[in-house]
Amino acid sequence: MVKGSGKISITLYVAAPRENKKYLFVTSLFIYDMEYARFLYGRVPPEPTMHRISLRQVAIFHAVMTSGNLTEAATQLRTSQPTVSRELARFEQLLALKLFDRVRGRLRPTAQGLQLFEEVQRAYCGLERIEDAASQIRQFRRATLDIVCLPAFSQSLLPQVCRRFLECYPEVSLTITPQESPLLEEWLSAQRYDLGLTEECSTPPGCERHALATLNEVCVMPADHPLLHHAILTPAHFAAQPYISLSAGDSYRHTLDALFQRAGVARRMVAETHSAAAVCALVRQGIGLSIVNPLTALDFVGRGLAWRPFSVAVPFTVSLIRPRHRPGSAVVDALIVSLQEELAAVAEHLREPYDSNENH
Repeated sequence: MVKGSGKISITLYVAAPRENKKYLFVTSLFIYDMEYARFLYGRVPPEPTMHRISLRQVAIFHAVMTSGNLTEAATQLRTSQPTVSRELARFEQLLALKLFDRVRGRLRPTAQGLQLFEEVQRAYCGLERIEDAASQIRQFRRATLDIVCLPAFSQSLLPQVCRRFLECYPEVSLTITPQESPLLEEWLSAQRYDLGLTEECSTPPGCERHALATLNEVCVMPADHPLLHHAILTPAHFAAQPYISLSAGDSYRHTLDALFQRAGVARRMVAETHSAAAVCALVRQGIGLSIVNPLTALDFVGRGLAWRPFSVAVPFTVSLIRPRHRPGSAVVDALIVSLQEELAAVAEHLREPYDSNENH
């Protein structure tokens, strides 16, 4: 058996598999013969590695330095004075530094303590910056949001939505990019934007689609037009009327042309243009009548244009497109809520008495 009185301790660390989520097992082997230790290792085994200091100990040191005594530090940290004293002594022991002189029951920082406090202060400033950044992120003060949409939505829906949203989150930066289909859907599939708005009822690859609202197209005419005496207009009301149409390639143009053809109504086509906003601009100049989406129509009401519901339902869908591989965020969710609120207000407006719509 081994002999000798020189007692040393070797600590053996055995790492448990991570999947078992167990801590390290520590086994101490005691060797009682220095010569035998040299035989095993060729030298005296090194001292065990120093334990790491804890954030709790750093916080106690910081509190003592800023408050000047143990009692106030304990109050700040909501703990007891003996706990502060014990952890502070342990902190000094682990660092192998004398941080304080004990003079008549009071603590006076040493030169080493003051040097260490400077480093701790820098670390605390870094933590404060992290907390401030987290607060700004939480309150959307650093958030940016990239939106791609059909030009019609950038002109007649998103301005109201942005006003509503930015009243609540003024620090958010919004980027709105108008784009026509099919390039709009291609960009969303490429995950280039946080969300998109379209009239399409199909879902681009790599995206999710949510129908925010389905409204009906409405009839628009100059604010002094005789047809405003009717609460609802039928296809027959457009017979021989000057009509402003969307461009030949527009899907709504095809739908409306087929509708009037089935009804046997011939309109007098006086102009065609590329967008609902351009149609409304021509209508308010007294050039003719038309049928457009309600968002654009309501945007022009009160500026020389009035609207009436159409007796035939021509659905107009507002679809929200979210790329699947873009990270979700609270700011995106908040904007979607603003979109839903604005569209609910539009739907309510469309249900109001028609004889008052000229004033809206």
